[in-house]
Amino acid sequence: MDRVGAFLGQREMTLPPVRGKLTANAPLAPLVWFKAGGAAELLFEPADTDDLCDFLGALDPAVPVMGLGLGSNLIVRDGGVPGVVVRLGKPFAKVTADGLTLTCGGGASGILVSSTARDAGIAGVEFLRSIPGTVGGFVRMNGGAYGREVADVLVEAQVVTRDGSPVTLTLADLNYRYRHSDLPDGAIVVSATFRGEQGEPRAIQAEMDRIAAAREASQPLRSKTGGSTFKNPDGHKAWALVDAAGCRGLIRGDAQVSEKHCNFLLNTGNATSADIEALGEDVRAKVLAQSGVTLEWEIQRVGVA
Repeated sequence: MDRVGAFLGQREMTLPPVRGKLTANAPLAPLVWFKAGGAAELLFEPADTDDLCDFLGALDPAVPVMGLGLGSNLIVRDGGVPGVVVRLGKPFAKVTADGLTLTCGGGASGILVSSTARDAGIAGVEFLRSIPGTVGGFVRMNGGAYGREVADVLVEAQVVTRDGSPVTLTLADLNYRYRHSDLPDGAIVVSATFRGEQGEPRAIQAEMDRIAAAREASQPLRSKTGGSTFKNPDGHKAWALVDAAGCRGLIRGDAQVSEKHCNFLLNTGNATSADIEALGEDVRAKVLAQSGVTLEWEIQRVGVA
C-alpha cells in the first residue's frame, strides 16, 4: 500500500491498490471551465466500478471524497480540494439504448446521451444537449434546461457510496428539488437509466438544433465560464435581478459578469477563483440591496480558499 503526504495538511493517507490512475497534488484548473483554482490532494480515475468500490471501501473513512465531471458548474477554490477527487473517464462514458430506455455511464456527456437517443428514436431527453456536463452531475443536481429536468426522465441511478457499496437509487430515493437531490455525501454516480418517449429522429434532431441555437445566441459559450451562477428564485429570473441591480459587465480583477447573459460569470484572463467567487458575492449583495431578494448559488464552490 502506498502512502501519499497531504499537501493541504500534515496527515498522510494510506492508499489501497488500484487498477486505475492515482495522481497526487493534481492540478484541477485544466479540468474545469473557469480554468482557475487549486489542486486535488489526490485525483482518482478508476478503471471500472469494481475498482472504485474496492478503493473507497479500503480508504480511511475520514478522507473526504468528491466527484468531478466536466467541471462546467464548479468553482475550485485556490487552496485546492482536500481528500480524493474522483473523475470518471472513458470506461464510464458509454450510452446504450433499448426500446425507450437509455443506460448511461456516469461519465457520459449530455451531447452523447441526446445523440444516442436521437439515433434510437427516443424523444424527451433533447434538453440534455444543452447542459455542459456529465450524467453523474445531472443526476446529483437534477440538471435541467428549456422546461425539462432529470427528474422528468430518470428511472434509477447506480451509485457507489462513500464506504464502497454499490447501491441503486430510485427517483423517490433521490427526492429531487430544484437543482438539488438527496444523493449521499461522497457518493459517486456510476450510471443512470433514463426513459423517454417514442419520437422521429429528424424531429428530435430539429429540437436539438433549436436548443443549440438558442444557447449560442444567449450564452457566452466560447468563454471561460461556469454556466448559470445563481438559481432562479421563486417568481423571478436570476439574470433579470442581476441586470436590474446594475451588475451587467461588473468586474473584479479578471472576473466579469457577462454582458451577453448576466447570470454567467467569466474569467476574462487570469482571474483567481477568489476573484470569481468574490464577484459573485458582490452581485448577491447588490441584488439584495436593490430588490430584497437573496440569490442562491447554483455553481458549486469547493475546496480551501
